[in-house]
Amino acid sequence: MSTRHRAEAAASALGDRVPAPLSVARVGLGAMVLLAGVHKLLAPGVWAAYVTDWLAPWLVVSPVAFMLVNGVLEVGFGAAIVADRATAVAAGVAAVSLSATTAYLAVAAVVEGGFFVDVLVRDVGLSALAWAVLFDAIRRSGQ
Repeated sequence: MSTRHRAEAAASALGDRVPAPLSVARVGLGAMVLLAGVHKLLAPGVWAAYVTDWLAPWLVVSPVAFMLVNGVLEVGFGAAIVADRATAVAAGVAAVSLSATTAYLAVAAVVEGGFFVDVLVRDVGLSALAWAVLFDAIRRSGQ
């Protein structure tokens, strides 16, 4: 057997043993949302730094209180995604929230002269991940 055929056979055997990619995506997204929520509860001031001076007046509560509320919600939605319970709803909330955050970060980057671009770049990928998990949950619920 050639080296190429051995490599293909090994890859095929490994492919039969690895978890489904969308399951890995779901658990990864859920863990990220859950851990972000826990960190917001433990250190809301760190996260409040992402609230610009021009956004703060639009919030109904202080930036720290806003982060605490978000932390509680993120713990719940993240746990639901990891546990694969109400996944479409929880992933939908994550997808919309991450997309809105990405849009806000894009505006903040322009208005504030480049602030938060590192987080913006990361959140583009996280938003796409959340939409992929949502679409998979919708497909699974229709089967």
